[in-house]
Amino acid sequence: MEADYLSILSDQRAELESKPWLSYITRKEEQEINLNSTLAQVVIGVRRSGKSTLCAKVMLQSGLPFGYINFDDDRLGSLTRKDFDPLLKTLYRLNGDFRHLLLDEVQNIDGWELFVNRMLRQGMRLIITGSNANLLSGELATHLTGRYHEIRLFPFSFSEYCDSQKVDKHSLTTKATALRERALDQYLFCGGFPEMLNLNETEKTDYVRSLIQTIIEKDIARRYKIRYIQTLTNIANQVIDEFTQEQSYNGIQDKHNLQSANTAKKYLQYLKNAYLVCGVPRFSLKSIERRSVSKYYTIDNAMVARREGALLTESLGPRLENLVAIELMRRTSVLQQVYYLHKVREYEVDFVVVDGSQVKELIQVTYDFREPRAKLYNREVGNLLKASQLLHCDNLTLVMMYGEKCDIIKDGKTVHCIPATEWFLNSD
Repeated sequence: MEADYLSILSDQRAELESKPWLSYITRKEEQEINLNSTLAQVVIGVRRSGKSTLCAKVMLQSGLPFGYINFDDDRLGSLTRKDFDPLLKTLYRLNGDFRHLLLDEVQNIDGWELFVNRMLRQGMRLIITGSNANLLSGELATHLTGRYHEIRLFPFSFSEYCDSQKVDKHSLTTKATALRERALDQYLFCGGFPEMLNLNETEKTDYVRSLIQTIIEKDIARRYKIRYIQTLTNIANQVIDEFTQEQSYNGIQDKHNLQSANTAKKYLQYLKNAYLVCGVPRFSLKSIERRSVSKYYTIDNAMVARREGALLTESLGPRLENLVAIELMRRTSVLQQVYYLHKVREYEVDFVVVDGSQVKELIQVTYDFREPRAKLYNREVGNLLKASQLLHCDNLTLVMMYGEKCDIIKDGKTVHCIPATEWFLNSD
């Protein structure tokens, strides 16, 4: 069997080193990987967001010797915990001595966390990738007791999309400004999965279809031993079709004839664990309301209309809101939380950014704010002012695809109106 391992791991290493690493864009998460740390460096996020590329790029550019295993290889699909030592022996035979070990999608193997724990005790520097949030909330939290550093990776941000398409992010010329706006028009529909950017339309649709199927079958159904995969798929499609809308456990239960609201809760949590969708809870002082009702956003805009049976929609406003939601997920720290505010039959604010117990910022998103009529003005600016008074927050932002950058001052408060291209790039 070790001869088979030698062939498989040799193939994996050759594939890894054959890629044109120097031509890949630099992502800020590269700086978060500490190769000298005694903590496991855990890069986690949706499939095909670039986790393996990120980690391999960091390792290869470091010049340090390292071992590498990709457990998302069908030839390694039948491994058990007893195979880890033969695999490690094969890595030493293949690479010589090394202190760094890159384990790709290691959560596919039962008992992996015990092996990781042993490697850490022996002084191995570990870099781990995973496509399921339970990697951190369950297995690692139990067995490593804080001895890991979490690095979340999403598909390309708009800033990274501009880098990949060689779009000038800083010049204020008419041409550069227009090309940034054109890039955002494209990003609004194609999203930021790195491998998709050079595919044609048919290939993009096939790519998204295959990706969602893999996530549902491998990262959810197989992992959680779900019998009714079609029901899970139907729920996933419904939530993505209704992105930016409120969903409740009781509503999901009724729509899909589930046995209980708790089943709906579990299915939605599985979708979130696999990073297929992100949930933004309703802001409320009542914990039960925060837990039971949320808005859901798809992890990438490519998933909105490129799924089998998807509702083909030109919903530009919700698409922009989805991009803002995911960007806020990128920017918030572990201590921060993103909510939305919904005062039933009164008003709504798209995003409430909370740091600890303090509301730090209120954000509204609108597609076209050029010469807004009274109804639109009151909905966007008026709602921000109402929420500002309720939540005692004066940091008010209106993100708009079209509209003039300005400050609107009313009732002693200032609403900062910011073009979307500028808002997405201001993290630079």
